[in-house]
Amino acid sequence: MKIVVIGTGYVGLVTGACLSEVGIEVICVDVNVQKIENLQKGILPIYEPGLEDLVERNFKKGRLHFSTNLAESIAGAQVVFIAVGTPPGEDGSADLQYVIQVADTVGKYMNGYLVVVTKSTVPVGTAAKVKDAVSKALKARNAHIDFDVASNPEFLKEGAAIDDFLKPDRIVIGVETERAKTLLRTLYDPFVLNGHPILFMDVPSAEMTKYAANAMLATKISFMNDIANLCELLGANVNEVRKGIGSDARIGTKFIYPGIGYGGSCFPKDVKALIKTGDQNNYKLRILSAVDDVNNDQKKVIVTKIHNHFGNDISGKTFAVWGLAFKPNTDDMREAPALIIIDALLQGGATVKAYDPVSMSEAKHMLSKEVILCDDGIAAAKDADALLLVTEWSEFRLPDWEQIKTNMKGRVIFDGRNIYNAEEMKEKGFDYYGIGM
Repeated sequence: MKIVVIGTGYVGLVTGACLSEVGIEVICVDVNVQKIENLQKGILPIYEPGLEDLVERNFKKGRLHFSTNLAESIAGAQVVFIAVGTPPGEDGSADLQYVIQVADTVGKYMNGYLVVVTKSTVPVGTAAKVKDAVSKALKARNAHIDFDVASNPEFLKEGAAIDDFLKPDRIVIGVETERAKTLLRTLYDPFVLNGHPILFMDVPSAEMTKYAANAMLATKISFMNDIANLCELLGANVNEVRKGIGSDARIGTKFIYPGIGYGGSCFPKDVKALIKTGDQNNYKLRILSAVDDVNNDQKKVIVTKIHNHFGNDISGKTFAVWGLAFKPNTDDMREAPALIIIDALLQGGATVKAYDPVSMSEAKHMLSKEVILCDDGIAAAKDADALLLVTEWSEFRLPDWEQIKTNMKGRVIFDGRNIYNAEEMKEKGFDYYGIGM
């Protein structure tokens, strides 16, 4: 079986590498010449644990290829995955221009039956637009070639994407014909030997499933952050509350950890896109609108705590920031709370020293040049008036507090992820501020 994956970003590269791991011939296509040349040299555009080894192994085995030539790559392919970006527009809706451009190009070059699969996160109705674009391109060349469209949303967690793809909880596929269903079942059978299901459904339902899943998870996060803020006002401890509600099987323990808001490439974009879809259909998604509002406000909670401790004038103060990526095990800084927090500190005239185990290269492009980027956490803490834990990387969980205290000017910890014990930190001589307690 030969597969073409168009787009070598996060979703496309993981998809291509994992499909090749089970023996499928995969060609990953991208218009970015430099990116393709780098991939052929083993230089990846993203950080994801295990991905570099997977790409290198399958590239050397001749199962995974990289190309800028779609016309050549598509010859003999049975399935084409569209995995290009769908960035949010100014109004929050998903920008589908790249998806439609790819569909048009596929129609121009396909030479036999294909299943054209949208892998990108796209709003309901996108597959129909893809089908129309392919049909128009075929008509323009007076070609009569059968094809099907399908929706196969990804459910990859950044930092655990390889396991998520190779050992999925479920695979969701929206199809219109038995022919497409049979082909995609054959493609995915190697990935469900763990007994987890392939869920076939109609195309619009598959498209909606992705948005609904991310919206539900985002809702749990914002709900818990709202409860955390109320706990602080009432003198309750949100960590105890979390344990109390998480033991209820109907609620569960996942995604109820309070913090400083969600970020990344999925939740913020998908929540806004779903809200916009509701607006376009004259239906206001009130709960999701509140989820988005709570999340935007939550990213500023640490800044409020800083001003409550130091006063409104923080000019001349130095703050160490541990963690820049929106979560551990990724270099992704899109919509990361660190961006909002650091910007507020700089606006207040403070000095910021920052460190992240993986995303320092990304930070050079995402942060102001005023930010001092450090080689490790100890260097960031040197001469700082306060330390901010923003991303809960493992190496921050049990640092040498005596060394940190010796290096710091102040003795204040702002823990945005509640990974430290408040009483222990106070015993070590620090003023400690967590979330929701």
